[in-house]
Amino acid sequence: MSKINRDLLHEAIEEVLKGAQQKKRKFLETVELQVNLKNYDPQKDKRFSGTVKLKHVPRPKFSVCVLGDQQHIDEAKTHNIPSMDQESLKKLNKNKKLVKKLAKKYDAFLASDSLIKQIPRLLGPGLNKAGKFPSLLTHSEPMTGKIQDVKATIKFQMKKVLCLAVAVGHVRMNEADLTANVTLAINFLISLLKKNWQNVRSLYIKSTMGKPQRIY
Repeated sequence: MSKINRDLLHEAIEEVLKGAQQKKRKFLETVELQVNLKNYDPQKDKRFSGTVKLKHVPRPKFSVCVLGDQQHIDEAKTHNIPSMDQESLKKLNKNKKLVKKLAKKYDAFLASDSLIKQIPRLLGPGLNKAGKFPSLLTHSEPMTGKIQDVKATIKFQMKKVLCLAVAVGHVRMNEADLTANVTLAINFLISLLKKNWQNVRSLYIKSTMGKPQRIY
């Protein structure tokens, strides 16, 4: 984290939270880390992709749906977690529009081990195309814990352009929690880059409707 000035980060986070307080919105604003890269050729260089679990859930409203066997469906119902069984998935009949609608409805999916291998056969490539192929849900771990993990996990993925943005928190978080998330996200991003800090042109944090604050 050596390259980020602690005081500057502290000020930036303070500004983001203050800005959101002064102009309150009707929805919970997300805080994003915006990254501009350099010395990278998206055409030639290997595009990186990686996920990291943050200490605090960045998006509380992040919705997860369980595609489960009977045991997981029962567990999901007990905890009021949205779920679908094999029959419900079959009913979608690989209809692209319906699968697309399902992918849009939830932010992420978990699937029982008995079902996960059948997803492409049941639904076609729709969830995969949307970047929402389910994560594995086993019977040895509590469902609620796994869902918290999924909610706290963010993904850095290099596309064809040299800038990317990820959610690292929201404006109702306190400064310490937000700082912890931002620090963790930046450290992880740097570890993904070929030349580490030499690939970073600039870093900003901003809330959905707020002004960007430069931190590097």
